[in-house]
Formats: sequence, C-alpha cells, structure tokens
Amino acid sequence: MNYLYLLLNLGSLSVPFLFSFHPKLKFYTHWKGLALGILAGMLLFIPWDVFFTINQYWGFNPTYYLGKTILGLPVEEWLFFICIPYACVFTHYALLYYFPNLKLKNKTTKLVSYLLIFLFFVVAIYNTDKWYTLINFGVATILTCVVITKSSEILQSYLLTFLVMLIPFFIVNGILTGSFIPNEVVWYNDSENLGIRMFTIPVEDSIYAFSLILLNLYIIKIFENRKTN
Repeated sequence: MNYLYLLLNLGSLSVPFLFSFHPKLKFYTHWKGLALGILAGMLLFIPWDVFFTINQYWGFNPTYYLGKTILGLPVEEWLFFICIPYACVFTHYALLYYFPNLKLKNKTTKLVSYLLIFLFFVVAIYNTDKWYTLINFGVATILTCVVITKSSEILQSYLLTFLVMLIPFFIVNGILTGSFIPNEVVWYNDSENLGIRMFTIPVEDSIYAFSLILLNLYIIKIFENRKTN
C-alpha cells in the first residue's frame, strides 16, 4: 500500500480545504499568512528532518510511500509540512469561530506557559545525548518563550485548541507510527529519544506538533498585524 502516506496527507487536508470557503469561516483570508507560516516551518523542520534521516535517527518504510524522494525525504514527507499545518491551523480558527470564549485568562496562560518552558528546558538539558529529545524540547523551549513574550494572546487560545488537535493527531500519527497497520510508515531509533510511547507514538512527536503549529500561528499573527498597521 505505497500510497498510504499520501492518503493520510490528502485526507487530513481535504475537509479543512473545502470548508475554507465557508461564508462565515472565510479561512481563505488567512492564506497569505499561512503560506508564510508553512514556509517558515519547512525552513526549520525540513533541514532537521534531512539530518535525522541521513543519520538514521528516524526513517521511512518504502512499503508506504510512492518511492519519489527529495534530499532523501519522500515527497509525502514534504507534503506533510503543508497538509498538516493547514489542517491544524484551520481547526484552531474554526474552534475560535464557534467557541469565541475558548481561551485562558492572561495570568493562567503565563503560568501554564512558563511551566511548559521550564519542563521543556529541563527535559532538553537532561537528555543532551538523545538528539530527537534535545532538539525537539529545545525548539519548543525557545519558541514558547518567544510567543509568550511577543504574542501571549496566541497561547491563550492555542493551549486549549491544541488539546482538541491531539484527537486527530493520535489517529494520523498513530497510523504513521504503526497503529492499525502491520508496520510503521515512520520508524524511530529509540536510542535518540526518551523511549516513551503513547500507544505507538513517541512522546516527542506531540511536542514536535506543538512547535510546528505554534510557529505557523505566530507567523500568521505577525503578518496580519503588519498588514493592518
């Protein structure tokens, strides 16, 4: 089933894309900012991805992708950084449209954010011998620091909407890591991570997702603020 990874990407994108033109949601109005966010995400995460693949910290099962690669990464992996951020950012804005009060108080947001920063930092520092853990939690530490300092209002809602995004995350990433199928689409060298799995998903993947989507939201916010000024 060499088209499985492609189907997961396109399946994740399909409904959010179609509903982007909903006359009330009008998600397409965020496309320019989102395009910049996706580009920023690819500039950060693609080199990381290439480095990890070359060094076999993780890799891809050829049974589940079409066989075309760019810089050693399946084309489907490149599409991942377009389809998944699009779907998640759409989910964030859709939730805020239907539940406009879905946000934490500013004081609570700062408390939770600083606790997360502390947790991310401690995990990174105590796992300098594990590349996926170190870089993953290190990036999350820096990014969360920047956002809580520059645009804390993003985290007021994102800390809650991300919990909702974890539902499709467990489905899609679960399949990618071997749930419901004979073998994993993406395999991991557990000597480079904590070895803690949520079902079949390395715990680092949830932090990876947290950073990837937060980066997109932050870039969108910067773009839209400059556009209105």
